[in-house]
Amino acid sequence: MEANKQIIYSCEEHIDIAIDTIVDEHETFPLLSKISEEEKLSTTCEYCRNQAVYLVANE
Repeated sequence: MEANKQIIYSCEEHIDIAIDTIVDEHETFPLLSKISEEEKLSTTCEYCRNQAVYLVANE
């Protein structure tokens, strides 16, 4: 079900909020991965404007 896929980009400070959001909205353990160096250059945290470090997804 691609329509229900959610991805959140997060900095170190907001990783707990991103994980909680996936758990609360999808009732599943989130998939957590570090963003590659190339992606870091243009990706910002969804909760602030800091550089994103993690990608949190529900599938």
